[in-house]
Amino acid sequence: MNSIYTKSRDVFIDTVNVGDYVQLDRVSTIYQSLKDSIKKPLKMVLLFGKPGTGKSMFLSKLYKDLLESYNIYLYQTPIIDESEFYKTLAQDIFDTKYNGELNFTQFMKIINSKDLKTVPVVLLDEAQLYSEILMEKIRLLSDSRTIKFVITLHKTEKEDVIAKEHFQTRIWETIELENASNVELKIYIQKKLMKANCFDSANVFTQKSVNKIYSLTNGNYRETNKLLYTLFDIYATYEKNNQLFEVKTDRVSHKLIEMAAIHTGLIDA
Repeated sequence: MNSIYTKSRDVFIDTVNVGDYVQLDRVSTIYQSLKDSIKKPLKMVLLFGKPGTGKSMFLSKLYKDLLESYNIYLYQTPIIDESEFYKTLAQDIFDTKYNGELNFTQFMKIINSKDLKTVPVVLLDEAQLYSEILMEKIRLLSDSRTIKFVITLHKTEKEDVIAKEHFQTRIWETIELENASNVELKIYIQKKLMKANCFDSANVFTQKSVNKIYSLTNGNYRETNKLLYTLFDIYATYEKNNQLFEVKTDRVSHKLIEMAAIHTGLIDA
């Protein structure tokens, strides 16, 4: 039987699981804006932010929430080959299997030969991995209004993606995701644990301990998940070796937080 520490550790496994979505006021408002954007006559919607701010989770939740009411498709792993990209869309959206290479012109012919009652919505995660050539074709598809795209892109330090000229004329809505504040981070941590019925673990996180975690992760959800996974793994190891007497278990040890930060590479040893 898993201990409370291994159970708490597994809450922070770094995977995209819609069931793990944590409702924060600001995040929920942003998500509602994303849902509302689907109803608008937009050619393309851009969801951007630094890695670990929840873009993939947003797309997965959007897909789950709209699956029954929209003709919607989610591609979490980029389809790099241009021909395979068109063939996948042709198969999934238009139920058309195409043998051999499929280019943009041929794909447009498939689209024009179909009479869809609603515009299909295609969710593309990690769009920064697509080539510039393929992204230009995706933009042309969005311009045709035959397919609506919602794409996620990483926001870089050197360049704000929405400032690129090729986005300015085609994206009608941009939604930015940011790291959590230290107050939001406490709510995030405690809600994740309470959703898994790890109430004792949730209660050991004071604002002071969360401030320590925030100083190491800057409120980034992915980095926080990695840190807390490692932290609870350390507690589980102490428990297994009957060494829990060495630390206080009624509050999170700053020493163990720092140890977990070293293990995850957030700080140097």
